[in-house]
Amino acid sequence: MSENDVKLAEALVVVDVQRAFISGVEAVPDHLSLQRAVGRLLERARKKAVPVIFLQNDGPKGAPDEPGTDGWQLFFDARPSETVVRKSADDGFHDTDLAAQLRSHGVETIAICGMLSEMCVAATARRAMDLGFEVILAHDAHATYDVPPGPGGSQRVPAHMAARAAEWSLGDEIVLVGTVDEIGFEPVLAQVR
Repeated sequence: MSENDVKLAEALVVVDVQRAFISGVEAVPDHLSLQRAVGRLLERARKKAVPVIFLQNDGPKGAPDEPGTDGWQLFFDARPSETVVRKSADDGFHDTDLAAQLRSHGVETIAICGMLSEMCVAATARRAMDLGFEVILAHDAHATYDVPPGPGGSQRVPAHMAARAAEWSLGDEIVLVGTVDEIGFEPVLAQVR
């Protein structure tokens, strides 16, 4: 892959990578691959010193991500220079300062990763695009659960197919890449405008 094939982001938004969803018996399918992919993105973003923002979902009482529970904890520790934005809706921008955090750094392009593909990742990506941010999403950097059978005899949808459908639902505006290896990071000030 040439340098021209790498899509550059100015910040990394890590969506709901919390212990309840990415480790243990209740983790999303293929959670170990997702851990590695998100870990590689974090390593690259940190090396380039771009803003890293963790979204942390505050689930309702009794949910696996109920605030204060082990499942609510972030899987990857945020460093002191990184921001944690708590949220209670799928859309990470809803009633949070996520947009202000990104704009305060002059960010125009974000890489997004995490879970769940069709819920918080898609809602956050869609809103980011509505707000004028360019969004890059790697196929291997988000995940979800199997969708159970539904009404009318509809069949179970495997997690990998649900994740792909979530990508498709984001339309032509999102920049989709196959793997995290196709995403690079560059601080805003280092880019030639």
